[in-house]
Amino acid sequence: MAPMSKDPNPAAGWWYNTRTGEVEHGELSRSIDRLGPYPDEASARHALDIARERTKAADKADADWEADD
Repeated sequence: MAPMSKDPNPAAGWWYNTRTGEVEHGELSRSIDRLGPYPDEASARHALDIARERTKAADKADADWEADD
């Protein structure tokens, strides 16, 4: 697949494609379909786990903030 970006200096990194479930190096697909960038392929492979943990932490922070009112 050819890179989507016309940027002569695209962001380096690894991405997780939520549409295909594949890991990509560089900006190969539409940004709406990607999570990242991640520093390495292994991190990109765990993108959904990372997103899930970040969501849990954000939900807890929101609940804690609302409890302080």
